[in-house]
Amino acid sequence: MFGIGMPELLLILGLALIVIGPKKLPDVAKALGRGMAEFKRATEDLKNTINTESQVAETRERLQREGKIKVPGAQAEGKGAAPEESFASKSEEEQVAAAEQAAGEDAGREVRDGKQ
Repeated sequence: MFGIGMPELLLILGLALIVIGPKKLPDVAKALGRGMAEFKRATEDLKNTINTESQVAETRERLQREGKIKVPGAQAEGKGAAPEESFASKSEEEQVAAAEQAAGEDAGREVRDGKQ
């Protein structure tokens, strides 16, 4: 943990006890622990959000390549607006719902055809 050994940690705790005082030290330690826990939660939330956004983008691109969803305003030859621009009119929830619906149709088709 930050390259701090036991002697250094005891020195820091001793100085904190002298500077802050024995009555306030538990409150300060509790507040510091809560702050670190909140920071950890926020970091995990950010990681999860980034991973979810990445998965949604990959699924959208895959479904576009497979032709299961079409890019609004794109020409037949595949030319036209970039996917980021063309999906601007749809909300993220609509995009995810369309992707999940297409994925569900694939699974149902595989089960009906006997491809498990």
